[in-house]
Amino acid sequence: MSKILFVTAPYFCWGVQVVGTWPPLHLAYLAGAALDAGDEARIYDAMNKKHSFEDIRAEIQRYQPDYVMTLDYLPVTGAISTATVPAALKILNIAKEVNPNIVTLLGGPHPSFMYEEIYEDQENLVDYILCGEPEQTLKDLVAAIPKGEAKNVAGIAFRDGDKIVANKRHHHIAKLDDLKPAWHLLDWDDYQYKVEPGGRMASILTSRGCDMGCAFCSQRMFWREDWRCRTPENVIDEIELLVTTYDIKFITLIDPYPTKHRDRWELLLDRLIERNFGVYFLIETRVEDIIRDADILHKYRDAGIIHVYLGAESADKDTLNSLNKGTSFEQNKQALDLLREAEIITEASFMVGFPNETWETIENTIESAKYLNPDIAVFPVVTPMPFTPLHKEMKDRIRVWDYSKYNLVTPIVEPYEMTMEEITQALGTCYMKFYGNKVQEIVELEDGFKRKYMLSAFREMMKDHGEHFDFAGSDMPMHFNTGGMPAL
Repeated sequence: MSKILFVTAPYFCWGVQVVGTWPPLHLAYLAGAALDAGDEARIYDAMNKKHSFEDIRAEIQRYQPDYVMTLDYLPVTGAISTATVPAALKILNIAKEVNPNIVTLLGGPHPSFMYEEIYEDQENLVDYILCGEPEQTLKDLVAAIPKGEAKNVAGIAFRDGDKIVANKRHHHIAKLDDLKPAWHLLDWDDYQYKVEPGGRMASILTSRGCDMGCAFCSQRMFWREDWRCRTPENVIDEIELLVTTYDIKFITLIDPYPTKHRDRWELLLDRLIERNFGVYFLIETRVEDIIRDADILHKYRDAGIIHVYLGAESADKDTLNSLNKGTSFEQNKQALDLLREAEIITEASFMVGFPNETWETIENTIESAKYLNPDIAVFPVVTPMPFTPLHKEMKDRIRVWDYSKYNLVTPIVEPYEMTMEEITQALGTCYMKFYGNKVQEIVELEDGFKRKYMLSAFREMMKDHGEHFDFAGSDMPMHFNTGGMPAL
């Protein structure tokens, strides 16, 4: 029996971690796989505990594991996980400093594609990179290493003398229902949704994969255009466990595409309505599926879905085409209006910082966001991850090569007609103008769930946002009084 320590990187950035702390689901799945194979596992969530590298060193010394594994991981999504790569590599180097005999393992989208770059740097002390879906690969590797047969394991990359070897990918797990996250290894008090009414937060996957071709995302490539799903009954059983055993109040579906098959999705909604767990759900999905489901959006609401995130990205047709979104501005408007009518809180993203960006296009983005009028708007900075089609298109305009900055907040690409500093200013302007217009709208809502939820969300966003952007001289109400009303 081997001892495996799974560690999250101590990485923090504005955005994903503002309104809540999500459990490291991907590590919970890996720990579950280790336990299923008869090994001992521990999860050390340095990210959400806000612990340091020295704390991680102390945990490794205390636990004395045979293996230390980490991922290029951020909560909720794998799309921006590249930002954690430097911290993940540092964790593995620390493990080797504590004990050179510890086997160091790394997984996730970025290492799966960029293993050569990682191994070309001799300072990176990674014994094996798990490429692609990791659970079965982890089982096979840990079983093979004591026998001296690791080099034959599918789904890994490694150094072999002066060579860098990548074995063929492992086949995907056919039955996702068989995977069991090791929920009991988590400190559940660490995972809270901060938005009123608040409560313990979990994240689940009801499916894996995506076959859509968005140029900025890793999902299609990582899952090799494959999409698999769990049965609704299996998902319901997991939700019941989370609610009854761990007192979960909020659940985020972190599937890249949970609604792909309408019949299966509607059956899951029906089961949720029947069970009436009293839990709130947050999801991300495709614009066209919301339009498709116009006649059953009441089921979304009745099932407990209170918050839907959509990637609007741009109002410009050419830009949308370049991102290969497969949707239009008109579809974005229709989907957001339908969700509003169904009394579901909407969140939409609008990218800024394209190579052709100008102050005029920034103003167009702001006006488009106001016109579409989601309840919450976010303005991610265009970030060409090094393994995506977008990177090839924008490579000559990339000015930042420190992966820790690839967090959708820091400008990476220099536009032809704007400076990098102006993109940061523009980002602040987007938030200032959208929310300067939005806050009054929310204040004027009748008192109820949506008004309280929105004011609470704004308070959390702006409290942290002010540390990153200069709003001096703006009209943006940045402070909230103790009664939850904006100090206008």
